[in-house]
Amino acid sequence: MDEQLFAGYLLHFGLTRQEALVYQKLLLKGKQTGYEVAKEAGISRSNAYSSLAGLVEKGAAYLVEESAKRYIPVRLEEFCENCIRRMKAEEEWMVRNLPEGQVDEEGYITIEGEANIRDKVKNLIVSAKERVYLSCAVQVLGEFQNELKQLASEEKKVVIITDGPFGMDGARVYLTEDKGKQIGLITDSKYVLSGEYGKGSMNTCLYSGQNNFVLVFKTALANEIKLIEICRGEEGR
Repeated sequence: MDEQLFAGYLLHFGLTRQEALVYQKLLLKGKQTGYEVAKEAGISRSNAYSSLAGLVEKGAAYLVEESAKRYIPVRLEEFCENCIRRMKAEEEWMVRNLPEGQVDEEGYITIEGEANIRDKVKNLIVSAKERVYLSCAVQVLGEFQNELKQLASEEKKVVIITDGPFGMDGARVYLTEDKGKQIGLITDSKYVLSGEYGKGSMNTCLYSGQNNFVLVFKTALANEIKLIEICRGEEGR
């Protein structure tokens, strides 16, 4: 197990790095006293007890009153699901109570970082109401496959332009030349994301809902599809 990666993920669920370390030890060793946790984790007893108290407060551990106080971990799946459920409820409350006059996205927005671009692409696909056109390398498609499948299952239009064999029920797939690190996405003829994405790339994309940008991208995509169809027709002769 990659302990650093494991601990890094636990931070996303509200634990501090030291709490994440202690929680891992509880998951691996089971019920322990504060002294045993301190010894196992290589930290002071005061830090161990502080982290254990934090885990109990955050719902990641239970305190068992025996001859000596011991702590047992809440199952990882249960802890994570509880956090997600609570955050979902809090999200819904905030959406309901958000003051009126929320500002729409304007202009041209630069999105940097692989994770940020991936999240934006997924959110755009999920929120599409009618159609999605996605252009990227075939090895990238797998990252968005679930969202695209869901869209296709809802009988929304899904068009994929890629550089390798890729099949998906309900989607129209066009094969073209090597896409490299380029990615392009347009949803509902309203929003466009275009730029570089993937391992070893600059991971920088431009996102916009500006009509001029959308029209230019839409025209370029339509021309690319026409060229693919022309080439396909010539090869079939």
